[in-house]
Amino acid sequence: MKKILFISGSIGLGHIFRDLAIARELRRLHPGTEIQWLAAGPAAQELKNAGEELLPEAEGMADENLVAEEAAPGKGFQLNLLKYLLSARSSWKQNVEVFKRVMAIRKFDLIVGDETYEISIAIKENPDLKRAPYAVIYDFVGMEATSRNPLERLGVYVWNRIWARGYKQPAKVIDAYLFVGEAEDIPDSSLGFLLPNRREWARYRKLQYLGYILPFDPRQFSDRQALRESLGYGSGPLVIAALGGTAIGRDLLELCSRAFTLARKKIPGLRMVLVCGPRLDPTTFPAQEGIEVKGYVADLYRHFAACDLAIVQGGGTTTLELTALRRPFLFFPLAGHFEQTQFVAQRLARHQAGKRMDFSRTTPERLAAEIEYSIGKEAAWPPIAVDGASKAAHILQGYMQ
Repeated sequence: MKKILFISGSIGLGHIFRDLAIARELRRLHPGTEIQWLAAGPAAQELKNAGEELLPEAEGMADENLVAEEAAPGKGFQLNLLKYLLSARSSWKQNVEVFKRVMAIRKFDLIVGDETYEISIAIKENPDLKRAPYAVIYDFVGMEATSRNPLERLGVYVWNRIWARGYKQPAKVIDAYLFVGEAEDIPDSSLGFLLPNRREWARYRKLQYLGYILPFDPRQFSDRQALRESLGYGSGPLVIAALGGTAIGRDLLELCSRAFTLARKKIPGLRMVLVCGPRLDPTTFPAQEGIEVKGYVADLYRHFAACDLAIVQGGGTTTLELTALRRPFLFFPLAGHFEQTQFVAQRLARHQAGKRMDFSRTTPERLAAEIEYSIGKEAAWPPIAVDGASKAAHILQGYMQ
């Protein structure tokens, strides 16, 4: 029986859902495989809900969602990821200490980290920490500046230098680099002055492309009417507006509620559901006829599958789910969030999925007009392959000791 340590990092909830999908495929390939987890915040709660074994040391993990929320301004639809990374140094140190304690008393056949940059750096500095093959999951390569601020551009360059250091040399710290996405999802652009092209870095690091990972099969929602009835939505036009796993983005839900009042005048029977997620209190939104406000919603993808239009942040997982479900959607990348504004937006443009919106330029009147135009519109983009969890499991089994 093989024993795996799975560390689910990063902010939001998208990573834990894909990690659980990979874990299920690993167990399907190797029944009896024991998987133990390190995670914090909402991700840890998802693991408990799924009946997974969360190590007791996970209580000492820092919740990076809190760090992100503290790095975000009090108002405004934005999150500068560079500022978040600078703020996360103490939490990363805390997570490394937890990892050290786990490695000191437990033995594993494989370690899998989902964007566990702090663990990779710690192992590079102290190779003795690595006591099993180590595989890391990414969904972007390198950082991008989102403004002309010289300090931000310098910070991005320094980070990308660290990212690219020794890229032509054989990998000693990380045994497997797994990328959630396709080769075309990595921009054909430089990491910076005298630094490699992103695709060149990927080639030298022997990045293995998984394609896309979902915790469900889109084909199971072919009967939308039956799904709507099971969720209590009936047949009227329905908009789902949702945040991610943090409280960042409340302003977007407030904009949606104001636009709803205007859109309902043009769309008889329109309903809207505001999904606040696990970190935003739904009771702080005033009651409004035609709008239902919910907190955390389990299996939110089922509600996406049932809706006539979704309005979401530009998160990688949420927009991927909507692309696979072929539902019309409007997405608002967080200002300053280079992954959402650059990499996720480019992927969606390549698939011709969804419509990108700019929060700073969107009035309630404009959003109402977009709702009227887009609601119920048939998807024009081709289906996408979503068998990445199976590919990941097949790759990972080859690294087990």
